[in-house]
Amino acid sequence: MSTATKPRHIGRNISRIRELRDMKQEALAIALGVSQQSISNLEGSENVDDEKLTRIAEALGVTPEAIKNFSEDAVFNIIGNTFEIENNTGSSVISHGCTFNPIDKLIESYEENKKLYQQLIQAEKEKVALLEKLLDKK
Repeated sequence: MSTATKPRHIGRNISRIRELRDMKQEALAIALGVSQQSISNLEGSENVDDEKLTRIAEALGVTPEAIKNFSEDAVFNIIGNTFEIENNTGSSVISHGCTFNPIDKLIESYEENKKLYQQLIQAEKEKVALLEKLLDKK
């Protein structure tokens, strides 16, 4: 049983990125100055030469590396963690899923404020003691 990974299908990656950008083959074809059939053939190709890939990447608004390393799993992970829903007023609500517990952060903030407040009190006590010492000398 072989554990070798399959090479990435560049044409399929181009197709998926184009679809995610809500761009039709015709629009990409116009941006590249080729026919829609050329784009269809390109998306069926496993490999694309670097010069052509650079031009396609520019038209799609991504880097050539993004096309080469495209992963649907990563896209779905991003979509799952940051999604947009429409509320009943017609406006969009964007939810960026927290990667931390907000209550824990609130408690950390409270503890930090408590420490800073204690340091402030100590500094004020030292200042008062110094002033009292100076007044006693006079």
